[in-house]
Amino acid sequence: MALFSPTSIIFLATASMALSPAENIHFWLTCFCIMLASTFHPTFGNVAAATPVSPGLEMVKVGVIMEQKTTTEEAISKYMGMAWSDFYSERPSYRTRLSLHFMDPQNDVVAAASAALKLIEDKEVHAIIGPLWSEQAKFVVDLGTKAQVPVISFSATSPFLCPAQRPYFVRTAYEDSFQVRAMAAIIQAYGWREVVPIYEDTEYGNGLIPFLIDAFQEVDVKIPYRSAISPSSRDDDIEDELNRLMMMQTRVFMVHMTASLGSRLFSIANGAGMLNKGTVWIVTDGLSSLLDPVEPAAVDSMQGVIGVRPHLPGSSDRLRSFKKKHSIYRTHDNLFALWAYDTVWALAEAVERTWNPSKTQYVRRSSTRNSPTTALDLSDVGISELGPGIAGYMRRFNMVNGLSGHFQLVNGQLQPSAIEVFNVVGRKERVIGYWIPKYGLSKIYQAATNNNFTRKEYGEYYGSGYSVPEDVLKPPIWPGDALEQPKGWVIPVKGKTMKIGVPVTISMKEFFYIEWPDDQGQQSGATVGAPTFSGFSYDVFLEVLNELPFSISPYEFVPFMNASRQSAGSYNDLLYGIKLGEYEMVVGDTTIVANRSSYVDFSLPYSESGVSMLVAIKDDERQNMWIFLKPLRWDLWLTAGVAFMFTGLVVWVLERHNDKDFSGSQGRRLGISLWFSFSTLVFAHREKVHNNLTRVVVVIWVFVVLIITQSYTASLASFLTVQRLQPKFVSVQDLVKNRQYVGYQGHSFVRELLIRQLKFDPSRLIGYPSIDYFHDALSKGGANGGVDAIFDETPYLRLFLAQHCNKYTLVGSVYKTDGFGFAFKQGSPLVSYFSRAVLAVTENKDKMEAIERKNSLSPDVSCRQDTAAEQADRVISLENPSLGVYSFGGLFIISAAVSLSALLVELLHSRCRRDRRRTCWKSNEGLQLPLGWSKALRIMVTKEEFGDRHLMSSTYLGRDLDKNSSRIVPWRSPVSVTTDHAGGGDASAP
Repeated sequence: MALFSPTSIIFLATASMALSPAENIHFWLTCFCIMLASTFHPTFGNVAAATPVSPGLEMVKVGVIMEQKTTTEEAISKYMGMAWSDFYSERPSYRTRLSLHFMDPQNDVVAAASAALKLIEDKEVHAIIGPLWSEQAKFVVDLGTKAQVPVISFSATSPFLCPAQRPYFVRTAYEDSFQVRAMAAIIQAYGWREVVPIYEDTEYGNGLIPFLIDAFQEVDVKIPYRSAISPSSRDDDIEDELNRLMMMQTRVFMVHMTASLGSRLFSIANGAGMLNKGTVWIVTDGLSSLLDPVEPAAVDSMQGVIGVRPHLPGSSDRLRSFKKKHSIYRTHDNLFALWAYDTVWALAEAVERTWNPSKTQYVRRSSTRNSPTTALDLSDVGISELGPGIAGYMRRFNMVNGLSGHFQLVNGQLQPSAIEVFNVVGRKERVIGYWIPKYGLSKIYQAATNNNFTRKEYGEYYGSGYSVPEDVLKPPIWPGDALEQPKGWVIPVKGKTMKIGVPVTISMKEFFYIEWPDDQGQQSGATVGAPTFSGFSYDVFLEVLNELPFSISPYEFVPFMNASRQSAGSYNDLLYGIKLGEYEMVVGDTTIVANRSSYVDFSLPYSESGVSMLVAIKDDERQNMWIFLKPLRWDLWLTAGVAFMFTGLVVWVLERHNDKDFSGSQGRRLGISLWFSFSTLVFAHREKVHNNLTRVVVVIWVFVVLIITQSYTASLASFLTVQRLQPKFVSVQDLVKNRQYVGYQGHSFVRELLIRQLKFDPSRLIGYPSIDYFHDALSKGGANGGVDAIFDETPYLRLFLAQHCNKYTLVGSVYKTDGFGFAFKQGSPLVSYFSRAVLAVTENKDKMEAIERKNSLSPDVSCRQDTAAEQADRVISLENPSLGVYSFGGLFIISAAVSLSALLVELLHSRCRRDRRRTCWKSNEGLQLPLGWSKALRIMVTKEEFGDRHLMSSTYLGRDLDKNSSRIVPWRSPVSVTTDHAGGGDASAP
């Protein structure tokens, strides 16, 4: 700094304010001597002025690398002098004083490094303040690290300079990456999905981009293009780059440049009409007129620009008293000047706290020093003994009431408090809100320590983003004096027609159809007119356009075809054309599936869809001579037959002693039992039953027979009166297991579904160009060169069934897909607008039904060739309609339980009778009874065991009481009874 410059005089006058009157006289005499010496000795002119102090104080040399050419730089120098004066005037008892030595980096990286080396080698400074720019600071920090001299910068904000990785670098300013979170919050609040960064192609500009990308990814904002502009670019080069941006859809631009290049950029952009309605421009603090003010002419070109910058605590008591003391009445303070003030204050405190009289020198690695006459050896740079202590204290310095607010350093980095969001209106930067790290965007600013404010008052957002921008920011004035929020993108782009890809199909005209005015002219090479378009998807697209809040015209349909007007590939190829940049969107019957969403974005579906299986149906079963067996399945027939025989057997067992109809030979008894059981079918049984257990069994069985016969009658009537279309195949697993041939549309995604999800053998899959081939393929069958089943999207198959509904049917499960949708490039802002428009159209039932009827897709005309009576007479049977044993399982269980219970009771009863008879004979053995009594006992026992009819049998009549004896004579019985006579004799049964 030249001692004769106005800045030098101001600095010296400010420094003298801390001295006593006697010290002032000594101070100015010293300055006068230095001025005379510099006049007669030119070498003094290149030496930085040392700050004079009173004798007895310890002088600590501090280097300052900073230019003093602009108004801002002069203000920063002035604030540093006032900081020195204010600090030592409030602390006169401190034994140390900073001695500031200024060096001019001449706006050059090499010159800045040379200045730092001179300060270290020649002046042996113990700390360096500056330089202002990040490019210069990088080399100075490396030299400071070598010499263990802390480098303190209040303006080098590049993220590439990280204090956490450089122990001798202290940044007393906000890092640039801090403001990207605020910009991401602004973009999220307004709902913009794409941003194009325009940045200076220097270390200052490139350093912010990685952090910008990360911040935008967190809020799902894409960067489709990055524009890097070199400071040496000509105006023509900048204009060409801006024209390239105008060819894109995105209209949200983020500018990160220094004021010199940024002023040129906005002047050229305004002249090219890029700051008009519909555009959004956001600038970082590099263009916020804090450190490097933008030229007034460039400010006129920045009308409507949104910007961010660190917040200035203009209402603090410390700042108000400072302004009053130094008679500063400026309405707008420079934040970098305030940071410079606090930096000198903090450094002075650090020097005082770490001062050690025994460590005031430099340590040399060798006895020789670098000199102008010797080669420069950076490995022999001296090491400051005081520097490590100063660096350690500065890296954790904390001053609550700094001039710039809470001045807190953590690990060498100043901790941010808030970011201002401003709007350029006229020549002013109008503050429209704040971004606070703890709370997010807010219209107001209040210290986070104030507990009277709630989180909602700060406009906090909870993960899903801000719902209404007006809740968190004041309404800005946008470029072109627009009050309405820009969408952030435009269609069409400058002079460009929007290209829309459409499919080319030879069938399914109901969905999307291209009709050429003269096919013959095309074949002969003659020029033909433009084609016309129709179909369900086309009509829905037109209705959606009417629901959009803007117009996308002009647009052009581009058929996806080859020179022969045939499809140029599959639907996947058509959609991939969006990623290749051939189309902006695709309109047609394009199905939303997962693998396609990896390279395109879809709107919400406008039609339901899915994949179904189509098979041929069997002949009408009413022509079958064995149809009377169809109502019941074989398991029910078999179970009923067994039940009939079992019931007949039970009845015979229960009635064999009481009814002569159930006696006789074994063959007769079996025939009578079966006859009795089967005659219950028509309720024609004539045999009387005498046992009560038999009556219970028969009643339950007749009820079972009644239910079965009625069900059989109803089922048979249904078979004879209703036409049942029975599919030939009902299970996908059967097709896979039996290796049946399966067809699909060749250009569809269905092949991948059949192979990956349904596990079909690829060799058994046959692709067909269109649904017109399905009828012939299914008619032949897999054994004759055709297929056994067709898999395709449900809308297409329903269209096919409309012409062949009495020959084929849909069976099995529907494999769900998301339906038809419009496709766009990934991240396109059109997706959300089209999705909302699709909802508006599909929710209008009348409108959708009209479109379906127009394209013959309405469900009420699904079978075109059948009458209403024929359709009502048709039932698609996907399962076997015959009745099975499970349907009557409960009845059979009840009947069997009752029959078994009756048998058990009868067996127990018979056993009891035999036991009583045996006991009776044994108790009367050898007993002489009167003749009448013996006969009565015999009749009673016989009747009890065999019934009344046995009394008349020949067996009973052939046996009688002995005429000459009163003994009971036994008959043929399994039990032999002996009765003794009076004389002691015995008689045995024959």
